[in-house]
Amino acid sequence: MREAYQSDLQHVIDDLVDMAEMAGTALKDATTALLEGDLALAERVIAADPHLDERQSELDAKVVELLARQSPVATDLRLLVAALRMSSSLERMGDLGAHIALIARRAHPALAVPDSHREQIARMAELAGAALVEAAQVIAERDLALGAQVEKEDEELDELMLQISREMSGESGLTNSQVVDMTLLIRFYERLGDHAVSLVRRVGFLVTGDSLDTLSASVDVQDI
Repeated sequence: MREAYQSDLQHVIDDLVDMAEMAGTALKDATTALLEGDLALAERVIAADPHLDERQSELDAKVVELLARQSPVATDLRLLVAALRMSSSLERMGDLGAHIALIARRAHPALAVPDSHREQIARMAELAGAALVEAAQVIAERDLALGAQVEKEDEELDELMLQISREMSGESGLTNSQVVDMTLLIRFYERLGDHAVSLVRRVGFLVTGDSLDTLSASVDVQDI
């Protein structure tokens, strides 16, 4: 019985890592669709998003069942409580990927990202993707040292968002549609970094039992 319980707990971790991989694929494909104007790829990202929603529902149901059936304590309890919040963050990260794909679809056949900001958006996507991959590794291996790298990437995402915002305020060649799309895009990529930070800090809570800084928006992201 104990071995089956431990297997169930490991499956929870495995499911979180799988969800992170799904969100990472959505982010990568959505960014390609955005920068290359690939409508078919954008459509695939949008169509795949409900599958991640389903995975969250299935994982949450599994966690609730384990809480009710096993009455876990200590580290096991922290794992299950953290898993509920982490699955929510991962589902929202998938939503953000879908939102990026929606912008790519809406702008088609034009590109939503003007040439003047193409490299910056590509860099934001690179940072968000790296943070997500590293967050998945932190979840799988409980490697808290790697969490510092995720925080660093999130800080660079914040800086890029502010930099692009400042530059756009002084540009006269952008259409209203481009300004709206770019404002949304930089916010989406920045929030992906916030969610990655939330994931690694929840692993920190799982390992150490230390309370989260609930005053920090990057620890407990409530919106997408």
